Amino acid sequence: MARVTVEDCLRQVNNRFALVHLSAKRVRQLREGAPPHLDSKNKEVVLALREIAAGDVYPVSADEAEKGRMEAETKERERLAALAAAQREEGEKPAPKVEEEDED
Repeated sequence: MARVTVEDCLRQVNNRFALVHLSAKRVRQLREGAPPHLDSKNKEVVLALREIAAGDVYPVSADEAEKGRMEAETKERERLAALAAAQREEGEKPAPKVEEEDED
C-alpha cells in the first residue's frame, strides 16, 4: 500500500488539530484491543492514519459525544437502582449511592 499522507487524512478531517486528536484516540483504541478496520502490518499510529484516510474512522461531534455520555450514565444509574432493589428484596446492605456531578 502506498504511503499515507497528512493530506490524505485532511480530506476526511477538516483540520490538523482534529486529525491529531482523532488519530491519538484511535491509536489508544487499537492498543486497548479494538479490532482494526484495515488489514495492515504497520504500527498502530500508521494504521490509525490509514483508517482515517480511508474514511473508516471519523470524528464525533461534541453533541454526539455528550449524548452518548448521558445515555451511558442513565444506563448505569438504572443498573445500580435495579441492583439496590434486588439487594433490598434479599435483605442485604444496599449498594452505595452514586453522587451526581455538578454541571458547570
